[in-house]
Amino acid sequence: MHLFSYYHEKVRILLERRKTLVLFAALYAICLILGIVFIKTPSVYEYHFRSCERFLNRVCYSQTNVVLIFLKRTLGCCAYLALISVCSVHIIPACAMIPTVLCYRAYTFGGAAWIFVSVYKMSGVFVLLVLYVPIRLLCDFIYVCCSVCSFARVKEFSWQKRDFAQLFSNFIRDCILIVAVCLLEMILLLVLYHPIGALL
Repeated sequence: MHLFSYYHEKVRILLERRKTLVLFAALYAICLILGIVFIKTPSVYEYHFRSCERFLNRVCYSQTNVVLIFLKRTLGCCAYLALISVCSVHIIPACAMIPTVLCYRAYTFGGAAWIFVSVYKMSGVFVLLVLYVPIRLLCDFIYVCCSVCSFARVKEFSWQKRDFAQLFSNFIRDCILIVAVCLLEMILLLVLYHPIGALL
């Protein structure tokens, strides 16, 4: 299947399974709000604070080569995608793992957003709006769409060699979208935080 045809097929599945898409989107929105609501819990606050510190120190203000940052971020994002893709082999992991991944992503997104605004003030708001939110939302949008497609393919998976080959092929095609988002993040990092010499 050509790349364009594959993405066209994904759009068709999303349109056919609008209820599942709305359900996952609603679950994501609820968990995002809960991430903000429960941020005052000491252990939760500490977790999100360390997460934001790592993002600022290792991504925004890091002296590391931006290409290396791009590779690390891409691998990390593709790991979530791999979990979602594997869930298409059976309904049990699909029902257990996919909501867990989406809830975790949304919950930590909400908590991190609150930390950026309340702790880092204007500099945090700038990072949040210009870099963190666009990249996070684009990645999570891809995860939600791929989650719907994984559910749609559960009934078709028959544990044959060709099914595993197709699963891997679909994963690689979906990773192209993640690579594009992480490439955008790298460009934003170069423009906003890293000198052009950081490429060298």
